[in-house]
Amino acid sequence: MEDKFDALFKALGHRVRRQILDLIKDGPKTTGALCETLTDIDRCTVMQHLSVLEKAGLVVVERRGRERWNNLDALPIHDVQKRWIGPYAAHAVGMLEELEALAKIDASPQETAEKSNA
Repeated sequence: MEDKFDALFKALGHRVRRQILDLIKDGPKTTGALCETLTDIDRCTVMQHLSVLEKAGLVVVERRGRERWNNLDALPIHDVQKRWIGPYAAHAVGMLEELEALAKIDASPQETAEKSNA
């Protein structure tokens, strides 16, 4: 399990790999199309980044003839959300609800005093 998250965070840790994920989030792209977009790096480097993304489970490759189509698999990112982000977000919402309740309690005596002075 930890190896899975290590590979995922390693994959997400590089700017070019995040850029590749952004490029394929709206639909699969061929490796050739990715190389044409990522003009500042060569094809071999793009392939190495795709390999890291594939090992992390973020990219699923489908071969159609000579073309290699790269598809985004967002499930590993969802696993991160479930494990870390979701529980913290729920805790933050709970804290905000408590703060809102306290603000209402603090405002109540002031509102009562204002009504009696009017």
